[in-house]
Amino acid sequence: MTQQLFGFSANRRIVAGLLVNLFSSICIVFINKWIYVRYGFPNMTLTLVHFVVTWLGLYICQKMDIFCPKSLPLRRIMWLALSFCGFVAFTNLSLQNNSIGTYQLAKVMTTPVIILIQTTYYRKTFSTKIKLTLVPITLGVILNSYYDVRFNLLGTVFATLGVLVTSLYQVWVGAKQHELQVNSMQLLYYQAPLSSAILLGIIPMFEPLTGDGGIFGPWSLPALVMVLFSGVVAFLVNLSIYWIIGNTSAVTYNMFGHFKFCITLIGGYLLFHDPLSLNQALGILCTLAGILSYTHFKLVEQEEGKSRLAQKP
Repeated sequence: MTQQLFGFSANRRIVAGLLVNLFSSICIVFINKWIYVRYGFPNMTLTLVHFVVTWLGLYICQKMDIFCPKSLPLRRIMWLALSFCGFVAFTNLSLQNNSIGTYQLAKVMTTPVIILIQTTYYRKTFSTKIKLTLVPITLGVILNSYYDVRFNLLGTVFATLGVLVTSLYQVWVGAKQHELQVNSMQLLYYQAPLSSAILLGIIPMFEPLTGDGGIFGPWSLPALVMVLFSGVVAFLVNLSIYWIIGNTSAVTYNMFGHFKFCITLIGGYLLFHDPLSLNQALGILCTLAGILSYTHFKLVEQEEGKSRLAQKP
């Protein structure tokens, strides 16, 4: 009876974690888009707010013993912090200058680029099945971008830079975690304030500090509330991702991610009236087919690897 109650309680916590991740991951896209469209809040300043709030959230978490911080030499994570700045800034600029559908599909290109980086520079090998899943993913993104009636060169440049920097960041995060023997939250705890300091020095060169559109400009109370809310949601996104992966399986997280992907695309069409042609819809379906195939083959390979390890004497 006690085990049944414990199992029921654990399931409720998992459902709660999934719901928090669903709400926060979808909300962050729409809140940021709303802030750009409605208030014209500066992009890099919003990124700085996200970094600061994320660090404050992690500081509270370590005070609550959710994780234990580990001392790290700043020089060894400097390039990681710089790539973190570029990853968030270019991703937000892509969202600001593209439709939500194009923004979401461009992010999918991170997977092929990561595979290319790891194959070229880290001598990592991937099966033919995994490589073939990149064909529908890439084709779907090209179809959507080509037929996007809101296509613009600047948005494409930001989306491309966002994919490249995000791919580098994700590869380096894995490498640094292994090299420094830390988990994601321990790394982010040092990375977020360092990235904040870097952005603080860069922002005055690209964005006004005072007047209209400046961080110390005449912003309305609703605008400031939305910006702060965006920072809290950004922190929840990071925290819930780590929690879900630690308490469920890779299958749960990946399948849940595809569900969020579909909802975000539909939400962009409904809330921001992003136009969606038949060819774009085909591109989205083609990309989704590639994502699902990639996830399936990757998980099968992981299970086969575990089975081989278990069979060894």
